[in-house]
Amino acid sequence: MEKVLVLSKTEDFVKSLLESDPSGHDWWHIQRVRGMALKIAKSEGADLFLVELSAMLHDIDDWKLSENEGGQPKAKLWLQSLDIKEDIINRVCSIIEGVSFQGAGVGTETNDLECKVLQDADRLDAIGAIGIARAFAYGGSRGRKIYDPEIQPVLHTDFDHYKKSIGTTVNHFYEKLLLLKDRMQTPTGRKIAEQRHEFMVRFLDQFYMEWSVG
Repeated sequence: MEKVLVLSKTEDFVKSLLESDPSGHDWWHIQRVRGMALKIAKSEGADLFLVELSAMLHDIDDWKLSENEGGQPKAKLWLQSLDIKEDIINRVCSIIEGVSFQGAGVGTETNDLECKVLQDADRLDAIGAIGIARAFAYGGSRGRKIYDPEIQPVLHTDFDHYKKSIGTTVNHFYEKLLLLKDRMQTPTGRKIAEQRHEFMVRFLDQFYMEWSVG
C-alpha cells in the first residue's frame, strides 16, 4: 500500500479511537505530536514516514488509556491489516515502545533516531502551556487532587511504582514535567523545551503565591 494511503487510513483509524478522550490524550494531542515530530525529524534528518506513522499510533496502546494487557498491541494489528511489510511494522512498534516516560528514576534513552524524535515531540506536548492544561485534564479524569501541601512528590524508581502513583497534579510537575527539559534527546527538542520549561516554572510561582493568600 502506498505511504500516502497508509497515513490517511491510519489518521482515520486513530481519530475514531481518540477523538472523545477527556484526559489530554485525544486526537488533538496526536495532531500536535505529529506536527512537532515532523518538524524535529526534518531538522534531524530522520525518516519522515516512520516518524509520522509512529506519531499517529503512539498512544493507542498507552497503559494510561488501554486495557489490552497480554493481548496483541492494537498498533501492530492495525499495521498488519494494511499489509505493510513486517520490517516496517516491527520498526514502528519498536519506536512506539521507546516513547513513554516510565518514572523519574528510569532511563529511557535510545540510539534510534526516529524514537528520539518522537519521544521529544511527545514530551514537548507534556510541558509548557499545553502541558499544564493536559496535566490538570488528566488529573481531573483520574479524580486526583489539584494540590495538597501535605502530600510530597515521589521520584519513582521503577515503572510499576510510577504507574500506581496517586499523587496530586501539582506533584506531577516535580515527578515528571519539570524533568523533561533535561531529557530531550535531539538538539531541536532541547531548544524548544527551554521556553516551555520556563513557562511552567512561572506558572508554579504564580500558583503558590495565589494558594498562600490568607
